[in-house]
Amino acid sequence: MYGGKMTNKVYVGNLPFKYGFKELKDLFEKFGEIQEALVVSDKYSGRSKGFGFVTFTNEESAKKAVEEMNGKDADGRPLKVSVATPRSEEDAKPAEKAEESVTELRKTEEQA
Repeated sequence: MYGGKMTNKVYVGNLPFKYGFKELKDLFEKFGEIQEALVVSDKYSGRSKGFGFVTFTNEESAKKAVEEMNGKDADGRPLKVSVATPRSEEDAKPAEKAEESVTELRKTEEQA
């Protein structure tokens, strides 16, 4: 929970570096309809940074995903799954922001 309120966006850490959008979506779609899934990658190399976010269409699905997937194994790596919290400007380093790019694929009606 963030600020006492559940959100429908979850943070997924410790992802295998070979995982992209498809693998992330495949891991979490059993919990409900996914509105958005993204894996954060390095701006220059394009390589995954080992974490991402999944946004569900409702809070119930997000809650279930956190409860069931935190600590689960994904290709030998224990996932760290929690409710996503907004990153404050004070926490973000300018250099870090400049080096990150987000590979984001949105679920569209055509993909369904």
